[in-house]
Amino acid sequence: MNRSELIAVVAERAEVTRKDADAVLVAFAETVGEIVAKGDEKVTIPGFLTFERTHRAARTARNPQTGDPIEVPAGFSVKVSAGTKLKNAAKDK
Repeated sequence: MNRSELIAVVAERAEVTRKDADAVLVAFAETVGEIVAKGDEKVTIPGFLTFERTHRAARTARNPQTGDPIEVPAGFSVKVSAGTKLKNAAKDK
């Protein structure tokens, strides 16, 4: 399902216009992005998804073509975890 299909389904189920559904989706994505960027808290939709910023330590990797070691600096990543309702929905189908 792509973005426009998602917006169409949300608009139909919520009985709102596609423009309103798109605005909500954009606001949701921006809000989650801002909270995760701060890194001091996680965003949880109970039973569905959890978004949180994680720290990755510096490490040594290898170039797959040459085998030479490469230093990868420490940084941040995003962890997205599925909740029980989402996991159960995937199992049932």
